[in-house]
Amino acid sequence: MINTADRINSVEEYYFSTKLQEVRKLENEGIPVINLGIGSPDLVPHQSVIQALKNAVIRPDMHAYQSYRGIPELRKAIAEYYNRYFKVELNSESEILPLVGSKEGIMHITQAFVDAGDRVLVPNPGYPAYEAVSNLVQAEINYYNLAEENNWQLDIASIEKMDLNRVKLFWLNSPNMPTGVQYPKQTLERLVILAKKHQFLIVNDNPYSMILNKDYQSILSIDGASELAIELNSLSKSHNMAGWRIGWCAGRKDFIDAVLKVKSNMDSGMFKPLQLAASEALKLGEDWFFSLNAVYQNRRKLAEKILNILGCSFDENQQGLFLWAKLPANISSSEELVDHLLYEYKVFLSPGFIFGTQGQGYVRISLCANENQFKIALDRIQKYHK
Repeated sequence: MINTADRINSVEEYYFSTKLQEVRKLENEGIPVINLGIGSPDLVPHQSVIQALKNAVIRPDMHAYQSYRGIPELRKAIAEYYNRYFKVELNSESEILPLVGSKEGIMHITQAFVDAGDRVLVPNPGYPAYEAVSNLVQAEINYYNLAEENNWQLDIASIEKMDLNRVKLFWLNSPNMPTGVQYPKQTLERLVILAKKHQFLIVNDNPYSMILNKDYQSILSIDGASELAIELNSLSKSHNMAGWRIGWCAGRKDFIDAVLKVKSNMDSGMFKPLQLAASEALKLGEDWFFSLNAVYQNRRKLAEKILNILGCSFDENQQGLFLWAKLPANISSSEELVDHLLYEYKVFLSPGFIFGTQGQGYVRISLCANENQFKIALDRIQKYHK
């Protein structure tokens, strides 16, 4: 018998990977499901981005292996983007590393900095990949809880009371998914001071800062953060390019060089036409975000109606591509409600428990469906309650 590595015993197949099989099975039976669970943008990139890809892909000199560091045009475009929107100056030659989507950066950074037995601080609730990747490298996971009673804010005082010995890496996600909360500058300043005191690396996963948010924020804009922080970002949410798999990490040169050691052994560079198109996307002005957010704002109004019918409560000031909502008092299990919605209403939401124990009793609804789909979902749920 050939046994699998012990490390994969600590992780499960991603929830959406298995749940979407159920959704497809229902659809194969002729039952259309309205999927309001997945955060995969359904809108298209700007026409100039698509045209840039078309122009590049037909050129005969575009199809060779590319530099592991990405093309200079893309790194320069990322640097200009950070300067324009976050007031952060980055050296495009040494402080930016393009990635095949920012999700791979979660693995690369962890492999570059975390040894077996090192402690990693993970938000609860939070993106499941932080925990999964930490388990794969056999790190010791410590959770820092985010709670509704504290408006889902980062509780620095509580973190200060934790045993921070051997903490190597702190996963930060601001604006946070799933709660939709962006942490104030003062909170991030306190976190940077704490990281400096205990010498751990902060990694901010920052894909949602441009969605339904007027206060664009980067951890790298905080005084002292450049000494001990890396930021992940991508074009998936902000530019409707999720399937293109274009992201990056940014930070000081020695951090980027460490990540590159891992990355250069994992892939052979990104397709050059994609990089050129990404460079074009990063040049888009604020009018792009205004129009994008206008669409999401209209969808959000419909999402709020669905949650109100279900008796869920939520904060109207959330940011990002989702709405995070508390179940009514008579329903204790988010999984139970989600399955009920799926099989009785043919509407799929995300159960809060998949984001951690602090997510039990909550659901997440995605804004990545068109208004007509939201109206159909709303109509189904209204009919059911009648």
